[in-house]
Amino acid sequence: MSEFERSRRMPAPADQVFSQASDVGKLDLWMPRDLHVHAEEPPAVTVHEDETGQDERALLRAEREQLRMEWGTRDVDRYAGWLQVAGIDDGSSDVTVHLSFFDEGHTPPAEAVEHALDESLERLARQVTRAA
Repeated sequence: MSEFERSRRMPAPADQVFSQASDVGKLDLWMPRDLHVHAEEPPAVTVHEDETGQDERALLRAEREQLRMEWGTRDVDRYAGWLQVAGIDDGSSDVTVHLSFFDEGHTPPAEAVEHALDESLERLARQVTRAA
């Protein structure tokens, strides 16, 4: 199993950041550019990966009271992840994203995952700033 985690400070209150991050219709704005989430019957989603052209059946849950999202593959235990938002006293917040890959044969290179996490958090910060 391989695990990756990144955090970033966001220039907005936690509830506002969580609203932007968990909006299924806006996931493509901050997630890695080659992944596209299509909502089905909640919590079911399909994730399309441009690089492979494949669709992966997945689950996505957002717990507003906990400011937490969790996701993972539906049919096979290939990967899972979570996003947690924590409020800071100055009106900003911290966002942490964690990914777990259970099948070493399908784990992307560490540098690629870390780069994708950093870029995704940067795009989420820009999205939150524009929405403020």
